[in-house]
Amino acid sequence: MVNRNPVIKYTKIFINNEFVDAASGKTFPSINPATETVVAQISEGDKADVDKAVIAAKSAFQPGSPWRRLKPGDRGILLNKLADLIDRDAEEIASIQTLENGKPWKMALGEIRVSAAVLRYYAGWADKIHGETAETDDKSVVMTRREPIGAVGQITPWNGPIALLGFKWGPALAAGCTIVLKPAEQTPLCTLHVTALTREAGFPPGVINVVPGYGPTAGAAVSEHPDITKVAFTGSVEVGKKIMIASGTTNLKRVTLELGGKSPLVIFDDANVDEAVKIAHNAIFANSGQICIAASRVFVQSKIYDEFVKKSKAMALKRKLGDPFDPTTEQGPQVDDEIFERVMGYLKVGVAEGATLEVGGKRFGTLGYYIQPTIFSNVKDNMRIAREEIFGPVQSIFKFDTMEEVIKRANDTTYGLGAGVITNDINKALKFAQAVESGSVWINQYDAICPQAPFGGWKQSGIGRELGEEALNSYLETKSIHIRLS
Repeated sequence: MVNRNPVIKYTKIFINNEFVDAASGKTFPSINPATETVVAQISEGDKADVDKAVIAAKSAFQPGSPWRRLKPGDRGILLNKLADLIDRDAEEIASIQTLENGKPWKMALGEIRVSAAVLRYYAGWADKIHGETAETDDKSVVMTRREPIGAVGQITPWNGPIALLGFKWGPALAAGCTIVLKPAEQTPLCTLHVTALTREAGFPPGVINVVPGYGPTAGAAVSEHPDITKVAFTGSVEVGKKIMIASGTTNLKRVTLELGGKSPLVIFDDANVDEAVKIAHNAIFANSGQICIAASRVFVQSKIYDEFVKKSKAMALKRKLGDPFDPTTEQGPQVDDEIFERVMGYLKVGVAEGATLEVGGKRFGTLGYYIQPTIFSNVKDNMRIAREEIFGPVQSIFKFDTMEEVIKRANDTTYGLGAGVITNDINKALKFAQAVESGSVWINQYDAICPQAPFGGWKQSGIGRELGEEALNSYLETKSIHIRLS
């Protein structure tokens, strides 16, 4: 049930299964982007708090600790218990998230369910991590063990805070690692609520630690800490590059980065135009365009281009903006004033560069960080709105003629996170899917992410993968044990 005024129970740092104040005593505000009012004050962690969290995580990882003594299957039981508790509190967690980032409540609720499903998927992996054996030419036998990498650092984003928490906690905990998490400063409250459930589920002290704070202080401390063996980050390319540098300053951390995108969606002229319009609409305007995988470049074959633009405009005009707690609302606000101003700037750039503004392009209302769904047609590949990640409700529509042309143009980007193709010809679909430089490709759908399939990007869209077995492997080290036979 929708709760516009959920009780905020947890606002402090979580270390060793206890909520504590920041060492500095400082706090920072969580702002409701729909009303521009303060939701709560949260303890502001920095290096001193990260140091304490790492000590706890490192201690919990020591041989003989309660966590390391757990049987693999028991780790899976704990993950399943946590998933059950998340499902139990899903409506409350969704309400808190909607207060923090303005995501429509129904969409937030769906995200919570996804997180629980991901945790259950990795619960099944916990007792299926196996090594191998091999005979060698010198008559010895070698066996391998897959062992947890240690205390890991994780930094989650504000646009999908609970889903990405599941993406990161699931494989790390199934592998047997311990965690220090720094949530996005815009969404600490929903993260802290889920964190409290780990204690209720029965995770031993120190296994999961959460330090809210800002990127340049708490985030940097996680990236640079010499006792953290791996960092997993989801966010911007700019910050991802800083994390890469920081991760090599004190030790050589393993790094997983899921970064930005400028994803192409290609629509061939044999497609059902009405269905294609709907898929493309949801692929860019969901969550106010604040999705790394958003299909922000829509390439439409020339024969159906004008019809597609006309119908896309009509759909955008019908999109309902407003109160994110209203079940009929389709689009909430941008997450904060910084993102709002950034997107508004790109709207001006699009017009100045000569793209045709079909619809939108303005602020919606006078309160909250709302932006009208915006469509630009006649977009050229060299325009800034065609090349830079906007992270807002801005659809750019391009015209193309041939398969060879659209493959080249789709790949002409520094990003490579996602791509889509809509056609009734499976040969066209597979030719494009094999040629496009992208971590995920969707055919006649978009943004269909599941726990079993690895997710991540090419080029500047990231390093490594989340979800699937590949994510689990990134939290494991391989040890070779050589046995001499007499």
